[in-house]
Amino acid sequence: MSIKQIAEKAGVSPATVSRVLNNPGYKCSSPELRNKIWKIAIEENYVPNEAARSLKLGTAKGDRIYYINVLMTRMDEAQSDPFFTELLHVVESEIHKNSCILSKVWYQSLFSNDRKCRFENLDRLIDTMHADIEEKCDGLVIIGKCNKEVLRRLKQRYKGVVSVNRNSVNCEVDEVLCDGGKIATMAVEYLIQLGHRSIGYVGECHNEVRYHGYLDTLRGHEIDVEPEYIIETKQTEAEGYESMQKILQMEEYPTGIYCANDITAVGMLKCLNKYKNRYYTPSIISSDDIEEAQYTKPMLSTVKLPKEEMGKFAIYLLLDRLRGGHKGSVRMELEGRLIVRNSCYPVADTTWSDYNI
Repeated sequence: MSIKQIAEKAGVSPATVSRVLNNPGYKCSSPELRNKIWKIAIEENYVPNEAARSLKLGTAKGDRIYYINVLMTRMDEAQSDPFFTELLHVVESEIHKNSCILSKVWYQSLFSNDRKCRFENLDRLIDTMHADIEEKCDGLVIIGKCNKEVLRRLKQRYKGVVSVNRNSVNCEVDEVLCDGGKIATMAVEYLIQLGHRSIGYVGECHNEVRYHGYLDTLRGHEIDVEPEYIIETKQTEAEGYESMQKILQMEEYPTGIYCANDITAVGMLKCLNKYKNRYYTPSIISSDDIEEAQYTKPMLSTVKLPKEEMGKFAIYLLLDRLRGGHKGSVRMELEGRLIVRNSCYPVADTTWSDYNI
């Protein structure tokens, strides 16, 4: 199938299809349209014309065209996490740019939950996933935290597997990560520099490196960990909103809050806007730097994860393994970067309360 044929099925111009497939940051008229274009490309096993032509003529420079699948473990299709959606867009485009075929994208949030995985028939779940892809499974990109038993089983099915994540897989497979513990340390250190010593945490806790990074940073500065300021929650906007409601019911509030991801922090800011007559204006910092973070009011301070580089190097490592370039497990760690906006301020500064979205 050509770009022109995809365009006809999607009801858009060939130029729009080309921009969507090649540019992860391209803004369609709607997210649904972008998803529709990629859905058609995946269903039709689209491969760039030049690569398909070279393969047909036997001039593909010794390389074959690989079928690559993607497994999203931190979200279900019905539950969007903008960070992982943005990272998926990068991976999709890199697969296309490298003349490979993206044959399937799965959403399986259960695989990120170690406790639930202990009570599931993992082989059955994996068999069900692979039932409709025949032999189109050369390589797999896992985006998000993944249970080790699941990793081992998936590794047996593919010639190459690469994990893109904040939590290390400890050499189970190749991995590209931006260390969640270091991300949390960077965020909490910034709050401490601003004079905060009453610092809360909102996010997942079980086997989560960002939570341990938060704890270690406080202890390193001899700051007491206040259990009531730790709110374990799923990392969604709705649960961020509910978490702030819980904080507002406390007798004493934390002056600073580290939120494990941006979309949860967005929910917290929306809650503060609704109850802004309480004059509670905590410093809130999170991590990811999703697009929406720069449009909140106040604009959200965060630790930026290099999504573009993470996706690019993941495909580089995967293809290098598929082509026989390396045998041992490779760990590639990229650094996060503090993005200072105006949702954080010195602990003594309470001159504004512009919490609204």
